[in-house]
Amino acid sequence: MTESKENSVSTQLWGKWANCEYVEFLRKQCPYSIAGTVAIAVVLPVVLSILWMGKRKTKQRGVAVEVGGEPGLAVRNSKFKELVEVPWEGATTVAALFEQACKKHEQHRFLGTRKVIDKEIIQASDGRKFEKVHLGEYQWETFGHVFERACNFASGLVKLGHDVNSRVAIFSETRAEWFIALQGCLRHNITVVTIYASLGEDALIHSLNETEVSTLICDAKQYKKASAISSKLETVKNIIYFEEDGASSDSGTSGNNDLKISSFLEVEKLGKANPLQPRLPEKNDIAVIMYTSGSTGMPKGVMMTHGNIVATAAAVTTVVPGLGRDDVYLAYLPLAHVLELEAETVMLASGAAIGYGSTLTLTDTSNKIKKGTKGDVSVLQPTLMAAVPAIIDRVRDGVVKKVEEKGGFVKKLFNVAYKRRLAAIEGSWFGAWGMEKLFWEILVFKKIRSVLGGRIRFMLCGGAPLSGDSQRFVNICMGAPIGQGYGLTETCAGAAFSEWDDISVGRVGPPLPCCYIKLVSWEDGNYTTSDKPMPRGEIVVGGFSVTLGYFKNEEKTNEVYKVDERGMRWFYTGDIGQFHRDGCLEIVDRKKDIVKLQHGEYISLGKVEAALVTSNYVDNVMVHADPFHSFCVALVVPSHSALEKWAKESGVQYSSFPELCDKAEAIKEVQTSLSKAAKEARLDKFEIPAKIKLIAEPWTPESGLVTAALKLKREQLKTKFKSDLEKLYSS
Repeated sequence: MTESKENSVSTQLWGKWANCEYVEFLRKQCPYSIAGTVAIAVVLPVVLSILWMGKRKTKQRGVAVEVGGEPGLAVRNSKFKELVEVPWEGATTVAALFEQACKKHEQHRFLGTRKVIDKEIIQASDGRKFEKVHLGEYQWETFGHVFERACNFASGLVKLGHDVNSRVAIFSETRAEWFIALQGCLRHNITVVTIYASLGEDALIHSLNETEVSTLICDAKQYKKASAISSKLETVKNIIYFEEDGASSDSGTSGNNDLKISSFLEVEKLGKANPLQPRLPEKNDIAVIMYTSGSTGMPKGVMMTHGNIVATAAAVTTVVPGLGRDDVYLAYLPLAHVLELEAETVMLASGAAIGYGSTLTLTDTSNKIKKGTKGDVSVLQPTLMAAVPAIIDRVRDGVVKKVEEKGGFVKKLFNVAYKRRLAAIEGSWFGAWGMEKLFWEILVFKKIRSVLGGRIRFMLCGGAPLSGDSQRFVNICMGAPIGQGYGLTETCAGAAFSEWDDISVGRVGPPLPCCYIKLVSWEDGNYTTSDKPMPRGEIVVGGFSVTLGYFKNEEKTNEVYKVDERGMRWFYTGDIGQFHRDGCLEIVDRKKDIVKLQHGEYISLGKVEAALVTSNYVDNVMVHADPFHSFCVALVVPSHSALEKWAKESGVQYSSFPELCDKAEAIKEVQTSLSKAAKEARLDKFEIPAKIKLIAEPWTPESGLVTAALKLKREQLKTKFKSDLEKLYSS
């Protein structure tokens, strides 16, 4: 009886399998015997998966906890009853962590850099000139050698005449010397001011003068900016520049004769010849004053203690599985951003290797890579990467574009493989595991993974919300889990982090074990902790990762930082979140992004933008709402490739991309796409932009319209496109 029943089940399963989409597809493309062999090869693990795999249990990732301060719902990480403060005993400061890690991993490779082999300037058809580079293999320095260089730089800095009681600023793109300079300063308890390389002139002057910086460290490109404003810098006495490949010896000259100019290597040599004992910090000393990118005006300097930085790093090491010496991390995001600073501190604590690159040289097809030569990921083959959503979206769009170009058999095969893997990940079909997974890996995804080097095992994403489609793209095409991190400069990046085995989308995980997350009701916005089915409210973070406040801005500090009756420091983020039953956080809104329209409806600009950006035609979008109108409008930066492809297929004639963006047919096509995306996201009618303007030029950090983390600078965008917005409302 049992045997008959099992045979019946097997027959039914085989019948379903034999009729499934991809076997039918293979039969059409290949001889029947091949399709049959493939089906037999993969059907057994699928049957076993169905028979053995029971209902997935919900894992409790965060639990409620009693804390002090304002009433609300507080949650901690379920793995730790007490908050995590250090990665190991004794590593209470960044300086101590650096020294101990370098001694522990002394002979192992640590920092890697590619040298320039060749450069060339090419001219585009429109007359614009672009630099293309051919970069070599990574050249590595060991932990021991990096520690020696940091010590030498620290001694040289003091010998140069820098007052250890004054501050140093680093104004440079991400590179090994940036990290070494930071560690050298911290060994003498010198506070480092970090400034985005893309920061505008006024914001740069403001940051340097406000913090009374006496030594400025910069790369050759930023040195030119600093020289141009040197007469407006009130306290800077020394400028130290990083040498560039092929740079002439006169790189260190300035129009200001009062400034002392030195190269980084000169300072190292000076320190090596004149070694000094370190003046080590304590955990509550300020390690970094990190200037935010100023999305709402002039940047604010966030004061981070050594304890803040170490606590977040310690917490992240408990979340990312298997961190260690075998890992290789690609560093290309701005080190002046808290996400990258913490990521590299995590690698330091774990003994992992860090290879430096840039967004312009990331892949083989990146803008600055000479044709026929390799990008950073191809040479480094990292196992770990951090990214902001915009970077992941670009990689995804690049893959989709290649598949579309191939068309035919390749496109059909990719779509079938993607659907099978998606079904497996989301649990709607237990196939695409085991041998079938290997089949698709070899046939389809192995080549796609080479886009990011082929060895990625974990990705970290932060800075902005990641769409579900992009998250699934990484899961499937890169074959790796992606941890969405939620944090702010004010919480030293430490707030929430999704765990590697959490397959859900749209959430940022439970609290990191270095902090608590509390939801506090916001009655005006109708977000309360008593809401059903999930409690909602403003996100408030408390714990070891919460920073001291804003430099020389007590009023703003007191507005968003609070200390409770137990002495715990809390930061009020202004973001609105909700807790799922398993203790994971989801960001649903932002207080500052909510606008009340003329007839009383509330519109969340960020929520609408997140929905609209899923349109294939959209590279970037800013929604604008005015309380004196009953509708919203949008500025849209369209995808060049998508819009030009549509124009070609539709027979629309144009002489330039700006002209295409002004054509009524193009505007109508994009607006139709936006309406479709809005409806799929279940937006209300008043949330769908009634009118749009297509902007031909992309928004970049260099233009000052987005931050270094590619977040919109709303005020700057509103100012630049003021007349366009007025026309949208009046037309």
